[in-house]
Amino acid sequence: MKRVALITGGSRGIGLGIAHAIAAEGWSVAINGMRPDEQVQDTIEELRQHGTDVIYCQGNVGDTQDHKRMLNQIMDKWGQLNALINNAGVAPKERKDLLDMSEESYDRVMGINLRGPFFLSLAAAKLMVQSKGQDANFPAFLVNISSISATVVSPNRGQYCMSKAGISMATQLLAARLGKEEIPVYEVRPGIIKTDMTSTVKGKYDSLILDGDLCVQPRWGLPEDVGKAVASLIRGDFPYSTGQVIMVDGALTMPRL
Repeated sequence: MKRVALITGGSRGIGLGIAHAIAAEGWSVAINGMRPDEQVQDTIEELRQHGTDVIYCQGNVGDTQDHKRMLNQIMDKWGQLNALINNAGVAPKERKDLLDMSEESYDRVMGINLRGPFFLSLAAAKLMVQSKGQDANFPAFLVNISSISATVVSPNRGQYCMSKAGISMATQLLAARLGKEEIPVYEVRPGIIKTDMTSTVKGKYDSLILDGDLCVQPRWGLPEDVGKAVASLIRGDFPYSTGQVIMVDGALTMPRL
């Protein structure tokens, strides 16, 4: 049977880039999002052009009850889950001075970006461990899409930075726990990627990127750049690198003089 992957936030942006990359390699794909089913049918059909099976798991990553429903949907459809790619995330609705951060904004961002992916990972990992118990060669992977904001400070969106730093630690914790199960866990850290989320700051970054002031490679990152990295990880190309960070940032975070 084909391998099966769940990609949260997989109907647009980086998540869709990942979905295309792994669907092209023959994976069956479940993409998650918040929009109603009818609004993602064109995206589903687009992914099916790769000749693979695709379903939509509508749900809120921040809600553990939705986790159960999505995983049940996948198990009812395919009877297995080989890879979870935690990609869904939100930015603060407003960028404000750190001293003006509200509890509501903090709770919203942390709930979707950290709490949700962490508990979804626990639930998915339990399914994978069960599958490993039945077949030691069962391929299983966890991939967390974080951000350079895990280490690069933005005081006007501190809750976002904290959520991504938390995902980085969650990756290491899961890698340590699942190492004996031979389930590798990876963190992919994108830089400035051209998506809906970054469209509001396009003007700010265009000249900085093209002039080489931010990235060594003078271009925006694209969703397919992240997709290629994830496809390589869940293909099994890095079996002895669990817990590691894969940078996809055009060397933005490389120290330079």
